[in-house]
Amino acid sequence: MAKRSSLSIRIVEGKNLPAKDITGSSDPYCIVKIDNEAIIRTATVWKTLSPFWGEEYEVHLPPTFHSVSFYVLDEDALSRDDVIGKVCVTRDVLTEHPKGYSGWRNLTEIDPDEEVQGEIHLQIALLGSEGARKLRCRVFEARDLARKDRNGASDPFVRVRYKGKTQESSVVKKSCYPRWNETFEFELDESATEKLCIEVWDWDLVSRNDFLGKVSIVTVQLAMSVNPWEEGWFRLRPDKSKPGVDEGNLGALQLQVRLRDESVLPGSYYQPLVQLLCQEVKAGPKQDGKFPLITLIDETTTAECRQEVAINLVKLFLGQGLAKEFLDLLFRLELDKTDEPNTLFRSNSLASKSMESFLKVAGMQYLHGVLGPTVNRVFDEKKYVELDPSKVEIKDVGCSGLHRIQTESELIQQSSQHLQSYLTDLLIAIAKSVRTCPATIRATFRQLFKRVEEHFPEDKHKNVKFIAVTSFLCLRFFSPAIMSPKLFHLREKHADARTSRTLLLLAKAIQTVGNMDAAASRAKEGWMAPLQPTLQQGISQLKEFITKLIDIEEKEEVDLLKAQTLIVKEGPLFIHKTKGKGPLLSSSFKKLYFSLTSEALSFAKTPNSKGLARAALGSLRLFLSIGWRSAGQRGHLRSPGLTCRIGTRQVTLPAVSLLKCVNELNQWLSALRKVCVNNAEMLCSYHPGVFKGDKWNCCHQKDKTGLGCDKTRHRVTLQEWNDPLDPDLEAQLIFRHLFGVMELMSRWASTRPIRAIFSAPSPISADPQNMDTPMRLFQVLQDLEDAHRAALFNTSAFADRDKNSLLELQT
Repeated sequence: MAKRSSLSIRIVEGKNLPAKDITGSSDPYCIVKIDNEAIIRTATVWKTLSPFWGEEYEVHLPPTFHSVSFYVLDEDALSRDDVIGKVCVTRDVLTEHPKGYSGWRNLTEIDPDEEVQGEIHLQIALLGSEGARKLRCRVFEARDLARKDRNGASDPFVRVRYKGKTQESSVVKKSCYPRWNETFEFELDESATEKLCIEVWDWDLVSRNDFLGKVSIVTVQLAMSVNPWEEGWFRLRPDKSKPGVDEGNLGALQLQVRLRDESVLPGSYYQPLVQLLCQEVKAGPKQDGKFPLITLIDETTTAECRQEVAINLVKLFLGQGLAKEFLDLLFRLELDKTDEPNTLFRSNSLASKSMESFLKVAGMQYLHGVLGPTVNRVFDEKKYVELDPSKVEIKDVGCSGLHRIQTESELIQQSSQHLQSYLTDLLIAIAKSVRTCPATIRATFRQLFKRVEEHFPEDKHKNVKFIAVTSFLCLRFFSPAIMSPKLFHLREKHADARTSRTLLLLAKAIQTVGNMDAAASRAKEGWMAPLQPTLQQGISQLKEFITKLIDIEEKEEVDLLKAQTLIVKEGPLFIHKTKGKGPLLSSSFKKLYFSLTSEALSFAKTPNSKGLARAALGSLRLFLSIGWRSAGQRGHLRSPGLTCRIGTRQVTLPAVSLLKCVNELNQWLSALRKVCVNNAEMLCSYHPGVFKGDKWNCCHQKDKTGLGCDKTRHRVTLQEWNDPLDPDLEAQLIFRHLFGVMELMSRWASTRPIRAIFSAPSPISADPQNMDTPMRLFQVLQDLEDAHRAALFNTSAFADRDKNSLLELQT
């Protein structure tokens, strides 16, 4: 049974931040760290002390994580960014709020003694007989210690305290991965309640030593345990002996964080549930008087969780190759309930949410190709665009060369020309995108067009079948992406006020074209009148586009599905080459264009040139985020990057500033981790340094081919639209939801006039194939719940033993 944990993070806004610039304001942004690994960087909100971000992220991470920290910084163009404060939310706090933690948290000052990281390898043993026992502490090594010196490393040593006595180890110079292999002994007083404290410090010649973390061991528990010794890696913890820093004077951060832990069984356990759902989709809505199982799920799913259920179902059926059939079933069920064409697919039903999720999962790359050039043009030009007379601001635009201010009518006319230009470019891009639209989306729209045409055959409803397509493509896909390009990964930063208004007007225009009723828009918002000719022309273009989009033969559809390979990530990277040996070691970089698909990693000189090499995913053995490195005798630092080893070749991301590249860096890192999750030869340890002279500069080991001094981190990933499908996880999420509402489903089904079924789920001994569909579903859900309980019982004994033997020794 595999453990899967995820964090849903929403960084809402900040308030009452201190001013860090001479203008009396700040340019705040947030960095999110899982334990000590920077994962997310929000956009910068310029010149404000009350920034609004509204950014959402889904992070998959190991169940052993300890905390998530939010650092608020002020961006500076010419100097180092100022740190304003941080908020730390521990795993324990998140566990206490199963529905998610939400609220304001005061920012606190960053105390260097609390900014610790890394682990230390210890062996604690009791020696001798009763009355003359000794406590022996052997310190082997440490890894991933904080870097406290200007050279990008530390000079760590260990200080061991027990019963008022202190012993110290030797100092290991310039290393965050020191090896000591030293032993310390103390007389043990079994009646005493004192703890063994192991502290790690950075030695400094001139200034005071820097604290790197500590471990406290409860020796009484060790004396009472069966084994007289314990050995393992202990996480270094901060020093909490200092009084807390006053809160409130650094402002506050509003957050929404939810932790979800899933226990995923082997795939064979989910096959009965998956097969039952697939059979229901293949059977369609007519099932001899029985209501479809999808209807049961739809009616018992609340609005609060419908979006989540929809995307889980879409991913499940995509993995089974039945996404088109699943959506077609939803279309027909929705049409059976709709007599008024004006309300078709306008509610947040399971059909609407599922189609919306399907477009985001299957069509995001298509969206970028269609909207990207126009959205980038709006951002780059930053033109003033306003058609509403009540919102025109004369002072924003003027003709200083002519020494006069433009009139309101001139501004509106000029704005109309700009907006028409953007809209025309966008409509042309849509019209030319027939062949680039994913085959699965084309086939789904063809089914939707056909079903609506069959349900509303009258000539007066001739536009309804087109509007059904545009209600999803324009209103739920294109328009939201135009209004919020960052949320759809079209831009790295939020738009400023002027650009945001232009995007809003452009999104309104696309919505009007999608509604195919320019006259109604003119009656509602008369100031849109200057766009009427372009809107009318756009409606004709969109109809022609949809006609071509759905005009696809079955054979062509299959060929397109086979030909289209999902690109997970692409862009320029740098090949890192090492020249020379010994003290004359030097490095060089060669820029190449890389493409990562679900099958391989390939690269070429340019995006359009012939590929130079192609490596199957199975040959990828190591990828990691590089920290600050010493690049010369003067202590200059090379910025961090991303390293990927393909056989013997090493690939490195361009060196750029840590805080400003964290998103791009982690997108590559996350993508590589996901596609290589099943690689059997993935390395579990590595050397974060380089072999220089006769030793590794990170841990000073002289064995060039030996095991690495640090463990690889391959568990933290960002959820994105192009994630590889995980059928077992999707099935588990669907099971969790259905089992939670099983009683509600039973009550709803028992009230249906079509067929009376039992009022509460119970164990069933009959042949499942002869049961009613709801009864079979309830039996499958109960079997899965029993399997979870059995797996949990079998693993709990081992987990309790490990927890009691080692973790409880550390306080």
